[in-house]
Amino acid sequence: MGLSNLTPAAGSTKSRKRIGRGEGSGKGGTSTRGHKGQKSRSGYSKKIGFEGGQMPLQRRVPKFGFKNPFRVEYHGINLDALQKLADEKKLTAITPEVLVENGLASKKDLVKVLGRGELKAKLEVTAHGFSKTAVSAIEAAGGTVVTL
Repeated sequence: MGLSNLTPAAGSTKSRKRIGRGEGSGKGGTSTRGHKGQKSRSGYSKKIGFEGGQMPLQRRVPKFGFKNPFRVEYHGINLDALQKLADEKKLTAITPEVLVENGLASKKDLVKVLGRGELKAKLEVTAHGFSKTAVSAIEAAGGTVVTL
């Protein structure tokens, strides 16, 4: 072991070059920021989406369409799901509260019964909306429809 093969302990030195610590460091003067301009100043922060004064993409892309703020969103539940629920829980009446308890809808959902699947059970179904095929299928099975 001699002075020629001494090395610092692992992790004791930083690999990052410290900037702005005088001309002799090699990173003094402008401190890697270049000369003049907005980015060379202290306190500079770029706004999100800023493209150097060029018209930002968000404003260049054409806007179209219409979002109706009064649209009513329904949570659809099909007849096959109602049949499965009636079989498992031995139910004769299905309400939005029953659907919430069994995880088929959330508390704030407006429930609409849709016509996919087959209904064999005689059910009294209460919901916020029904499709025509769902109403005819429920009534054909001997059940009743109640709209909230």
